[in-house]
Amino acid sequence: MKWKLVVSLLAVLSFLGATARAQETSRIDVFAGYSYLQVNPGFRGVDSFHSHGGSASVAYNVKSWLSGVADFGGYNQGTVPARNSGTIGTYLFGPRVSYRHFGKITPFGQVLFGTAHANRFVFGTIGTQNAFAMTAGGGVDYQLFNHFAVRAFQTEYLLTRFPVGTVIRGGQTQNNLRVSTGFVVRF
Repeated sequence: MKWKLVVSLLAVLSFLGATARAQETSRIDVFAGYSYLQVNPGFRGVDSFHSHGGSASVAYNVKSWLSGVADFGGYNQGTVPARNSGTIGTYLFGPRVSYRHFGKITPFGQVLFGTAHANRFVFGTIGTQNAFAMTAGGGVDYQLFNHFAVRAFQTEYLLTRFPVGTVIRGGQTQNNLRVSTGFVVRF
């Protein structure tokens, strides 16, 4: 009889603990920070180059482990192969899966889909271009205060499909690397 009472009491306490833990998860996470982009044009005779900029994202936490993410980035390279200023912007959306059981450390993984926009100096095209973009990767947040965290790193494979050179139809696949760091505010 005592064992049934002890087991029942532990079950109730576990349920209440899980409920309290679920309430600690913020509803919205806002990230802003620095991003480094290694651009690989994917075209013979054109070397890869570095771009620097920033990115911001808003994540709506549906569950403690599942979020919907909207991510926006802007990157600039002062002197690309065409010797002019090249800019790339990304507009990406998709799911994020987080693991919130390490105390102050929250690792996450995400896959985002959307559009990238580049001016004509990035890939030597006729004009500015919009292209399909996709990222797959993850990162780690470290909670400093109740509503404030540092994104220690976020590393992602960034696929884009821009036409390269004077090719107008179709697109050439660019396999790029994006690394970001910054701050997260949780509401």
